[in-house]
Amino acid sequence: MASDPWQGHDTTVLFTVMLAGAPTLIGLMVYLCSRFTRQARRRATPARMWRDVSLAGFAASIALYLWGLLHVLFLEDQEQAEECERQRPDGAPVLVGRRGDFIPLRLVCELSDGRDYSVVIPDYINPSLTMLLLFTLLSAVVFGFLHHKQRTPTRKKG
Repeated sequence: MASDPWQGHDTTVLFTVMLAGAPTLIGLMVYLCSRFTRQARRRATPARMWRDVSLAGFAASIALYLWGLLHVLFLEDQEQAEECERQRPDGAPVLVGRRGDFIPLRLVCELSDGRDYSVVIPDYINPSLTMLLLFTLLSAVVFGFLHHKQRTPTRKKG
């Protein structure tokens, strides 16, 4: 129920992301490992190298996000509530709710004074994801530029 203040993460979405993310990660890893074959190395170009760097960054992002989801997956509702209580700041008012956010990935404990704090998911997950995704985007832009440059015929000055 959406009005439940103690809802946490939606398990349907959680399992869907896990079930879609794991095979995607495996597929990316198989592809990236295939780039180390002798035949693939012979055909290497700077554009292809940047494409593979971008895909490696994306694979690392998926792996890190799935790692964060695993922290939530293995905790029952009662354990999540206990973790909220255990990490409640000194002098903080009573807990009034809990919610799970997927972007950014966090389990949020809500206090009666309107403040909140995050538990369960390690603090390094979201900043690391941000940096990895920025790196992935930058690598993809470099790939796009090099690929376009490689495909565009050079004009001879007459």
